[in-house]
Amino acid sequence: MDAHPIPAAHRIRIAGSDAVFDCADGDTLLRAAQRAGLGFPYECNVGSCGNCKFELVEGALQMAWEQAPGWSDKDRTRKRYLGCQAQPLGACSVKLRLDPRCAPVHRPTRGDARLLARRAITHDISEFRFALALAQRFEPGQYALAHLDGVVGARAWSMSNAPIDDNADGAVWEFQVRRLAGGKGSDALFDALQIGQRIGIDGPYGMAWLRRAAPRDILCLAGGSGLAPMVSIARGAMAEPQLAQRRLHFLYGARTPADVCGQELLRALPGWGERLDYQAVVSDAAARDGGWSGAVGYLHQAALERFGERLAQMEIYFAGPPAMANATQRMLLDAGVPMAQVHFDQFY
Repeated sequence: MDAHPIPAAHRIRIAGSDAVFDCADGDTLLRAAQRAGLGFPYECNVGSCGNCKFELVEGALQMAWEQAPGWSDKDRTRKRYLGCQAQPLGACSVKLRLDPRCAPVHRPTRGDARLLARRAITHDISEFRFALALAQRFEPGQYALAHLDGVVGARAWSMSNAPIDDNADGAVWEFQVRRLAGGKGSDALFDALQIGQRIGIDGPYGMAWLRRAAPRDILCLAGGSGLAPMVSIARGAMAEPQLAQRRLHFLYGARTPADVCGQELLRALPGWGERLDYQAVVSDAAARDGGWSGAVGYLHQAALERFGERLAQMEIYFAGPPAMANATQRMLLDAGVPMAQVHFDQFY
């Protein structure tokens, strides 16, 4: 008997088009479509944003997470489902509009990853280094879905390293993850997972990856654990000969001075102080009383004050908490920045 049987695959047809793909048992329609190279629209990939909704025309599905915030009672009555949670029970026909902008640069794969090392970045953010069992590439700024023992549902973690060549350990992906008080995923990662142990990993995903062909200087705006994808962008950009004439500005927003991080990581990159610079801003107005001499305020305000009209001439990447991301998006719109120059993945 085969110790590793191949999961049954179900044929999925997109109504009104010639697009057809297979979805294995236990996989979701969104991720299976991505593995087939199709531009199934999505953002968060974990059931929160609702941007991967589609209509079931024929067939039967089950939802991996019935309580997903992005799935409403109205959706249920209209036979609308979340692509990131919908698992087929047989052949299906679905209605959705494929978006070529969402087509994967690298088709995501599912596999195992072994924890190689960990180190603290701040009091509540640590960097975890994993070796993947499969050789899998990614673009700077992308993320992966982590499956941890005893934790229901996937956790989306952004890679913090730049893609490197495969080695004896397989592809190496690093993640900078913030510990959340009472978070089951955080507890499993920070407390239970030991060096040498394995987790399930699925990726890469995300559309906020480094645009090498863009003829503009780069601005990275990071808040909280949004540090990881922005550091990946910076590491990738500084190592890319095609971008050797581009400047990169990195702004980090934190709540208190104790939360400030990232500068020491960027200092190690070529171009530091010449075409790469860093600024931190804290939102706690009382920080000055504690001796903080840097900027005080919100990240989006600091970016606007520093760059003003120059924002419209930049390629802009940002990541961070929802409130920060929403405020940054509004600011960039008001500043007249073309949205084609703005890159972010929507998380909740």
